[in-house]
Amino acid sequence: MAFLIIGVLLLAGKLAEIGPMGDWSWWIVLAPFAMATVWWAIADSVGFTQRKAMQRMDDRKEKRRTDAMEALGLNKRRVKQVTRAEEDVRRREGPSADPTNRD
Repeated sequence: MAFLIIGVLLLAGKLAEIGPMGDWSWWIVLAPFAMATVWWAIADSVGFTQRKAMQRMDDRKEKRRTDAMEALGLNKRRVKQVTRAEEDVRRREGPSADPTNRD
């Protein structure tokens, strides 16, 4: 993407003849577009693009699952925090404070 942005800026500078870019060779101005094409070919051949797409899909899937669990009130982190807090209260109050404890 950076190659494309650089290429567009160089192309605009060449066409508008801004500063020294107006005198540059077309090969220099169009080189970033060629480099972008080479980058995309290499990234596709080694699977970089597909891995990034799969990672984005996994992240979206995990977010949907987390949102659904929270909407159902089954957020595991929250349940663990509540359980831990209740256990701490029971420990501080001692065994006699628990009405179900008949020891």
